Amino acid sequence: MKSDKEQIDKASSGEADMKVKPIFEREYDTADKKLADKVAIVTGGDSGIGRAICIAFAREGAKVAIVYIDDDTDAKETKKLVEEKGSEALLINTDISIEKNCKKIVQKVIDKWKRLDILVNNAAVQFPAAIEKIEEKNLLKTFRTNIFSQIFLVQAALPHLKEGSSIINTTSSTAYTGNPFLLDYSATKGAIVTFTRSLSGILNGKKIRVNAVAPGPIWTPLIAATFPDETLDTFGKDTPMQRAGQPAEVAPAYVFLASDDASYITGQVIHINGGTIVNG
Repeated sequence: MKSDKEQIDKASSGEADMKVKPIFEREYDTADKKLADKVAIVTGGDSGIGRAICIAFAREGAKVAIVYIDDDTDAKETKKLVEEKGSEALLINTDISIEKNCKKIVQKVIDKWKRLDILVNNAAVQFPAAIEKIEEKNLLKTFRTNIFSQIFLVQAALPHLKEGSSIINTTSSTAYTGNPFLLDYSATKGAIVTFTRSLSGILNGKKIRVNAVAPGPIWTPLIAATFPDETLDTFGKDTPMQRAGQPAEVAPAYVFLASDDASYITGQVIHINGGTIVNG
């Protein structure tokens, strides 16, 4: 048993006495750009949170594949904004709910840039409806787009990802709080949380990190297009901050999780929801 003096000496010893020193700064920490030379795929990258992610990634030096469906005007604008940051962009217009299309996305990126470092599964659809009104076609579309596509894209991307790569999935605050008019959407977002946690354990051995971001009420085209006009004026005002968030307030979390700033984080969910306390 150690004497009182020995215990005091150990408790008061400083870093100079440690055989293995803690690391307080890495070479990476002094780099100008956190994602320099990395290549990212961002689904739903044409607008809203996806556009903000693409711009933020480009600002930090990443090349970005902007995956979208049909809205060429928004997608071309996002590509322009990425290029204005001095980076490169690739537009891919396809339906990610179909497995073969997800394989083609990854192959196009590899053909162009010969590598893939970051996969952001961000695209989603929602069809607000009471439980009695949910239509089978919308139910299938919601699940195939929101969660099936994430599995398809991970399967296609894995052969090209390597140690230090990052997968980031967009879930939602509705995965934790629910929403009476977004029952099927909320269910897919809950599935994404479980998918993220399970996948992180699977890929720990490969040193590929898997995390998620759970936005709360964020002002995006999806909200404006799917909610009744009379609810838009109060959108987000039930949060502690009493307002909706902006895509620019969400995107930095994706940069953090994609970069070596988050090198000791996997299987986690970052909540960006205006201060709402959630369990899990």
